[in-house]
Amino acid sequence: MGKNLINLEVLSTRAGFNAVVRQIQKTISISGDAGSDNLADILYELGDNELSGERIGLLLRMILIDKLGYEAASSNLATVVDDPAKLAAEFAKWKAVDLIAAYHHPELGLLIANPKVAGELSGFGGLRKRELLVVYAGKQGKPADETCRSAAELALDLFAGARVKTPPALLKGSFSVRKVSAPGGNDGKTAVSAKTPGKKAAAKTAPKAKNAPSAPQVQRVAAPVITATSSSVSAKMTPRYAVVVQNELFHNGNVEAWKRIVASYKAKHSTLEVYIYYEGERILDINSLFKWGKVKHGSAIEFAVAGDNIQDVAKLQRYLSQGASSQFEAFLHGPVNNVLRLF
Repeated sequence: MGKNLINLEVLSTRAGFNAVVRQIQKTISISGDAGSDNLADILYELGDNELSGERIGLLLRMILIDKLGYEAASSNLATVVDDPAKLAAEFAKWKAVDLIAAYHHPELGLLIANPKVAGELSGFGGLRKRELLVVYAGKQGKPADETCRSAAELALDLFAGARVKTPPALLKGSFSVRKVSAPGGNDGKTAVSAKTPGKKAAAKTAPKAKNAPSAPQVQRVAAPVITATSSSVSAKMTPRYAVVVQNELFHNGNVEAWKRIVASYKAKHSTLEVYIYYEGERILDINSLFKWGKVKHGSAIEFAVAGDNIQDVAKLQRYLSQGASSQFEAFLHGPVNNVLRLF
């Protein structure tokens, strides 16, 4: 009894009660459409920020599993997939089943996409090693069959980089790709068919020349679904951009310069988050880049920015490049606890 009361506490306030009512209304509407359309397409076009966190996690279970009876296959990725959007053309040929992919992004939480649409799949960015990927396969209003189970498992193999032979039974059916509009009706960000997949949202990151950062393009991602760490999930994240270490070693001075540059950026853009990566792994403490002298001349440290209304990324890249060179001292002037005004 106590447990049931705790679960109903949200109804004790007007705001909580209204939020539950809105969720129920949206669930009923989406549930009806999902019987004749791809759930990921519906949510992608809806672009509703309120449909995030555990609310979308509930929809996946309620609609795909309980209502429509989809088959699901999951795996922790054993390899890195730099450009999953390239797989969309192959998935679009699978007309026998409806597909939804759900990827647990380490920063943005759980993202979902129709893997037949390159414009949605590109929102995953690069798939990281050891992160969870789930593929749902079904036939919308019709009962799932063995073809759905094999399609989900085969899709996981493709995401993992395996060469697979597509069974002829997967190629015949009515689940073709329809034109999908990005949130807000921006048709410039759509993928229309298996024959003409959408362009990649972001090219594979490559080291950039010293003092010559290009203006980054913001990568739009599918509506975030759930996160285990935060209720305020970003809807946008840039691709990763590489900063090449110009010093003989990325030493303590470079570390301090980077810390002050990032602090200055966050002071100007408090709603944005800067993520740093080295050798494909996220760096939670910049100081760790200095330990044991593991980051040497010519190494590439990557960064990305997440949040809404992303700004000053090119300038941030320029400052980080200088901070990784012998000119790092320019960022160390002034009191230690003062925030630099760089942006």
